[in-house]
Amino acid sequence: MRRRLLFAAAALAAAVALAVPAAGAAPGMLVGIFDDGLTLTNPDFAFPQLQQLRVQVLRVNLRWGGAGGVALRRPANAADPADPAYDWSVYDRAVVNGERSGVRILFTIYGTPSWANGNAGVNHAPSSATDLRRFAYAAATRYGGSFQTKDGTTLPPVRLWLAWNEPNNPVFLKPQFRRVGSKWAYQAAADYARICTAIYTGVHSTAIANEKVGCGATNPRGNNDPSSTRPSTSPLAFLRALKNAGLTHFDAYAHHPYYGNRFETPTTLPRRTAGGKAPDVVTLANIGALVTQLTELYGNKRVWITEYGYQTNPPDRFFGVTWAQQAKYLSQSFALARRNPRIDMMLWFLLQDEPNVAGWQSGLFTVTGARKPAYAAFQRLPR
Repeated sequence: MRRRLLFAAAALAAAVALAVPAAGAAPGMLVGIFDDGLTLTNPDFAFPQLQQLRVQVLRVNLRWGGAGGVALRRPANAADPADPAYDWSVYDRAVVNGERSGVRILFTIYGTPSWANGNAGVNHAPSSATDLRRFAYAAATRYGGSFQTKDGTTLPPVRLWLAWNEPNNPVFLKPQFRRVGSKWAYQAAADYARICTAIYTGVHSTAIANEKVGCGATNPRGNNDPSSTRPSTSPLAFLRALKNAGLTHFDAYAHHPYYGNRFETPTTLPRRTAGGKAPDVVTLANIGALVTQLTELYGNKRVWITEYGYQTNPPDRFFGVTWAQQAKYLSQSFALARRNPRIDMMLWFLLQDEPNVAGWQSGLFTVTGARKPAYAAFQRLPR
C-alpha cells in the first residue's frame, strides 16, 4: 500500500498518546543494535564501530540448528555445554568481543535442528520441548560467566536472552494455524508457548542471578487468515492465543514495531479494521495497544523492542526513506520509546546495509562503509 498521510495536530497528538502512557519516562532504557550477520562475520570492523556508537546491547541470533547452528548433530548430553556435538566457536568470539567493546550480548535462541523435528525445517517447532530446554540450559551455563574453554579462556557472562524470532510470521514458525473440526486453531501460538517455556525454564534452571528471558519478538503485522496464501497472526491475536495456550513465565515481552511504507513516520497510526475495531498492526505509533493487552493478560511485564529501523533510498527505491529522514526518524523513534515507562530496551536494525538490495538497507553504514547521517543521530542518543 502506497499512500501519503497528512496529519492534523489532533491526529498527531492521538498518535503520541497511544505511544506514550501518562506515567514518567522509563529509567535507563538500553540502546542497542541487531546485526549478527556483520558482527559474526566481520568483527574487526563491527565491534570498534559498536564501541564508538556507545552501543549498550548487541542482539545476536544463537542458532540451535540450521546454517551456523550449534547442534547440527544430536548431543549425547544436551545439557552439557562441553558435549562434543556442540560447536559454539563463533558465539564464543562474539561474547569475548562484546566484553572488550563494553557491549552486552542479547542471545536469541532460534532454529530447530533437523534431528529435533524429523527434518521439518528450522522454522518448525521441535518435536520435544525437552530438547530445546536442555539446549537453553547448556547455553546459559556456557555463558554464565565462569565457563572455561579448552584453551583456558573464561567466557564473559550473558544475562539477556530472547526466545525465537517473530513466531507470528510463517517465515520463522510454521504452521501458523491448524484445523480442529470445523474451526481453525492458532497453532504457531501453541507451539511458541512451548518454545518460550522451554527456553525460559532452561535458562533459569541454571540458578545464575539476573538472567532475563524475553518472549514474543513479534512481527508488527498478521492477517489472521488460515486460508490465505501466506497465513500469519496479528500481534494482539498472537498474544491472546499465547495466554490461551498456557504461557505463564517470561521476564519481558518483545515486539518489532516496524513502519509499513515509506510515507509512514514513527507517529503514523495504523488504519483501523472494519467497524473501527483495534488494528491488526502494532507499530511504534500504537505500541500502547500492545502494552494495554499485555497488562490485561500478564500484569506489569516489561517490554523490549528488539528490532526496529528505517530503510534508506538510496539504495531501496521502493521502501526506503531519504538519509535525512532516516536520521530524523531514528531520533524520534528512540525518544518515543524512552518516554514509555514500560519499555526497557530498543535495538536498531542494522549496523550496515546488507549487500543484496533485496535485503534490508536500514544500516547506519552503506554497504561500502560510508556513514549515513543516522550514524551521528545514533551516537547522540541519551544513555
